[in-house]
Amino acid sequence: MRYLNRVKIILLFVIFSFLFAFIAGCSAGAESSQDELKMATLDGMPAEVKAAPVVVRQAYQFAVSNPDVLEKIPCYCGCGAMGHTSNYSCYVSGVDANGVVNFDNHALGCSICVDITQDAMRMIEHGKSVPEIKTYIDQNYSQYGSSNLP
Repeated sequence: MRYLNRVKIILLFVIFSFLFAFIAGCSAGAESSQDELKMATLDGMPAEVKAAPVVVRQAYQFAVSNPDVLEKIPCYCGCGAMGHTSNYSCYVSGVDANGVVNFDNHALGCSICVDITQDAMRMIEHGKSVPEIKTYIDQNYSQYGSSNLP
């Protein structure tokens, strides 16, 4: 009888241990989902953006929601000659006093702009800081041209 009671206690301990580990794992997943990228909806974006390939749409959505990041990241496609002053400028030409975004269509046809943004998105998901992202972008894209950051 004592043996059966010990087995029951051990079995209950094992079950509760697994249950605790499962609950802890679920809550850790919930926390990491809070670190998801900020992404604007496609509502209000130009039809050309809505019809663009997924990676381009995502880049526009990210740019609109993360000017604080992309304004500090350069572009190396040569768009500085167009007046662009950051990777953000490849997507957004300005925001009016009412918060209405004026889109730039340059990134619709520029894979370098989109690749830089996609790299920034990936690095943010991996917890990298804006200076770390900028260093990576400088090292990997400067071969294509000069930086458009002033």
